[in-house]
Amino acid sequence: MTTPQTPHLVLDALTAVYGETRAVDAITLEVARGELVALLGPSGCGKTTTLRMVAGFVEPAAGRVFVGDEEVTRLPAHRRNMGVVFQSYALFPHLTVLENVAFGLRMRDVGTAERRRRAGEALELVALAHLRDRYPSQLSGGQQQRVALARALVIEPRVLLLDEPLSNLDAHLRAEMRGEIRRLQQRLSITTLFVTHDQEEALAMSDRVAVMDHGRLVEIGRPVELCDAPREPFTASFLGARTVVEGRSEAGVFTAPGLTCQGAPAGASAIVLRAARLRLAPDGRGPLAVTGVLSACAFLGDTYEIDVTTAAGRVRVLAPSDAPPPPVGSACAIEALPGGYSFIA
Repeated sequence: MTTPQTPHLVLDALTAVYGETRAVDAITLEVARGELVALLGPSGCGKTTTLRMVAGFVEPAAGRVFVGDEEVTRLPAHRRNMGVVFQSYALFPHLTVLENVAFGLRMRDVGTAERRRRAGEALELVALAHLRDRYPSQLSGGQQQRVALARALVIEPRVLLLDEPLSNLDAHLRAEMRGEIRRLQQRLSITTLFVTHDQEEALAMSDRVAVMDHGRLVEIGRPVELCDAPREPFTASFLGARTVVEGRSEAGVFTAPGLTCQGAPAGASAIVLRAARLRLAPDGRGPLAVTGVLSACAFLGDTYEIDVTTAAGRVRVLAPSDAPPPPVGSACAIEALPGGYSFIA
């Protein structure tokens, strides 16, 4: 598992407690200078609370936050020099685009001419200089998101914090904006912590992904590591279109009810079946052997989402849409393409 070489943002056993609930449970995380790390997890898992503690909006019950060699745990938010983009964008409706972007500079007592120049440059960066005199109500959702990003960047922050910044956009614009944010982050080489519940966003945008559940950091790694060889069952199931089957390994063979797989490592306690790399077959072929009945099928455009009911439970298969699958109720076997399964100890 990869780790950052030069930590720039460090969370040391960061903890948040609300009443008797530990919303964030001693999270420790290092983010390298210029790295983008996503906090990924379901709603209520503590990822936004973690971000808000880093920003200085929530006081931790325990733990510390460092930026570079400086501990900032007790510093107020306005003294941490962090840029924040909120889910709602939080633009001032009575200020123009330029005035919104310049607001943080005004709070830092930057002179009028200098803040207008820097705000104009930030708008150039996000390709919105031509809309500098408009008001937020006159902008599309994507344009508002760019304004919020420019406002966060204009203060030249040491850390950029993004809290579900794409969730209010439609699917097409969301895909477009995630690419723009990533290119801009890499161009500026700015250390970034990004909160999302969307697995696709996390995998597409991040250098590493930190998976959270019930306030805990479950697993962290590069997107390809987490997809190809997750170490935790929760990671495998949350990354989507994966089936986790518990069983045991003996003499190189993994067994579970109705399922066997050759080449299993000693001590394997579960197999992860990756839906996009499974296929239906007339009979079982290859090291993976599992059969069942096709119980559901949905056409998704480029793929069919197929559920097969087996003795080991429901197994999902994502098959190309170039040929229709057998009808519901058909008996079928499942075979694995390269990378179609991995094991969890």
